[in-house]
Amino acid sequence: MTGTAFVDTNVLVYARDADAADKQVRAMEWLAMLWRGQNGRISYQVLQEYYVTVTQKLRPGLPIDDARSDVTAFFSWKPAVSNDAVIRRGWELQDQFCLSWWDCLIAAAALELGCAYLVSEDFQDGLRIDGLTIVNPFKTTYADLG
Repeated sequence: MTGTAFVDTNVLVYARDADAADKQVRAMEWLAMLWRGQNGRISYQVLQEYYVTVTQKLRPGLPIDDARSDVTAFFSWKPAVSNDAVIRRGWELQDQFCLSWWDCLIAAAALELGCAYLVSEDFQDGLRIDGLTIVNPFKTTYADLG
């Protein structure tokens, strides 16, 4: 794969969700390849959503120390912050694509980081947003991106 890939919260959560075995395997494959290629990207919004979801919404929940270790490891991906540029870009995307506000912030952060791909099942697979291509990791493999 050429270019960087921004990973949405749902991919991180599935990697820890034993109740979704098929998606867990695929999410873990994606994350392993992104770690190996050092081309994964993320935002603090994603890390916050991940932490709350795996510790409070998964049953059984992930132990807090494990969730904190995960979040700390992802700091090496140099997460995007929700600054004024990301918020303004989010507004533009909201007006243009009629997506949810939170999804617009995710896409805006990915664009701010210069990512080629946004890996998520929450967007329309194949959608192009200002040069950013949405990839559903449960329909497309990392290798498919060449």
